[in-house]
Amino acid sequence: MHIRRTRTGWRLAACALLWLALAGCDAQRISELDEGVATEADVRARFGVPEAIWDAPGGARTLEYNRNPAGYQNYMITIGPDGRMSALRQVLNPANFAKVKPGMSMEELRRMLGKPALQQRFGASGEASWEWRWMDPPNRAMLFIVWFDGDWRVARTGMQEDPQAQPGVAK
Repeated sequence: MHIRRTRTGWRLAACALLWLALAGCDAQRISELDEGVATEADVRARFGVPEAIWDAPGGARTLEYNRNPAGYQNYMITIGPDGRMSALRQVLNPANFAKVKPGMSMEELRRMLGKPALQQRFGASGEASWEWRWMDPPNRAMLFIVWFDGDWRVARTGMQEDPQAQPGVAK
């Protein structure tokens, strides 16, 4: 019994260290990229292959970089038609959540917030839900939840504290 608890404790500590390392790595990567200067090649050299690439207005493209489910950020990095980075933003925040409205399509939501940490489908009702893990400053782990109707349109949204927050992160 004691060995099992120790192993679980070590695993939790390792997960916490990995989460902190990822957060630190992202901060370093972001500091190395200047808007209007960094190229798409520079972005890919620091962040790797994007989760998705979205067409943006005026010939720009947005590269999606997820840190969910292990982390609390999703980054959208816009590359202008000139091949240079024009914006880098962390999209999991209350301002973006406020833009999510009933009737919005699943694709619109995905383009706005990136890939969710968890996707669930409820067979009997035909509904589904998506959850994103995010951090309410300074360190309160939260979930933003969106429920879809049977046509994959936003039905409602909600927030709650993340019951599976990393050790050392306030719940």
